[in-house]
Amino acid sequence: MFLVRSHNTPSPSLSPEGRGEQITPSPNLSPKGRGEQVAPSPNLWKPTATIETLRQRADLLDRIRTFFNKRRVLEVETPLLSQHTVTDRYIDSFSVENYYLQTSPEYAMKRLLAANSGPIFQITKAFRKEECGRQHNPEFTLLEWYRPGFTHHDLMDEMDQLLGLLLNAQKAQRSTYAELFEKYCGIDPLTHDNTTELQLLFSEKIEPNLKGVNFVYDYPAKQAALSKINKTNPLVAERFEVYIDGIEIANGFHELTDAEEQQQRFKADQTYRNENNKLIPEIDTRFINALEAGLPDCAGVALGIDRLMMYLTQKKAITEVIAFDWKQA
Repeated sequence: MFLVRSHNTPSPSLSPEGRGEQITPSPNLSPKGRGEQVAPSPNLWKPTATIETLRQRADLLDRIRTFFNKRRVLEVETPLLSQHTVTDRYIDSFSVENYYLQTSPEYAMKRLLAANSGPIFQITKAFRKEECGRQHNPEFTLLEWYRPGFTHHDLMDEMDQLLGLLLNAQKAQRSTYAELFEKYCGIDPLTHDNTTELQLLFSEKIEPNLKGVNFVYDYPAKQAALSKINKTNPLVAERFEVYIDGIEIANGFHELTDAEEQQQRFKADQTYRNENNKLIPEIDTRFINALEAGLPDCAGVALGIDRLMMYLTQKKAITEVIAFDWKQA
């Protein structure tokens, strides 16, 4: 499952290629194992996607920009390198000297929203360590956008319109997280304590049944990440995910605006990472200060362009829709 935005939940279903495989390049050894360098293949200069596929990709990006331009949503750019990164329990970042390659433009875009940018979108590269496989590349492309005044239901409506345009798709099926668990697993996930077990059940029992375009919304509060908790039902987080034929392509929130609550969630992440012997990033104080200054009530979503391209072109691997994959970069 692709962590398009932070889930604060582990992914139990590993791809055959190894979701968590070590991706740090190492010297090629000769068959004798003595450390001699083996000559690289003379064909590694070639792109992993065909030129025709890259033309289709360029057309897709153009149509996305046209969609938002017509709606007067401002295109923005934010830094790929930042002094801070996410504290998320299950996402690790690449570091470059005293900076981090960003796993998502989320924090920076919310700083723009707090500065009264109005609705904004961005198409950008993002980077996550130790994600490599048929549906994963450590460097990937995100479309992320934010709509002040929207709830997650409003944003699902707009996502439906965008996918209808890009994929010529029918309106998406919509189900709550609880409805799907009751239908396929016979349990109430909102009162279930084991988040990892829920994720495993979702992957094995529910995802295979999500044919076509599906929106899954109102997740358990324990999976809130950066989303609001429902005011009338504290067991529910106001977030949604988008699936196409059982593959996650997007993750959206009715965004948390409370700086104190966000700080507490970040501290809980740090505690988890400490207990599990993981690097503990410092909390991004600039982001917290932006929340304190006043993040407008809004909804935001991140969509994986590479996975969308896989569906659009019916390719089996992410390497087939990007110019050069991790191994040939």
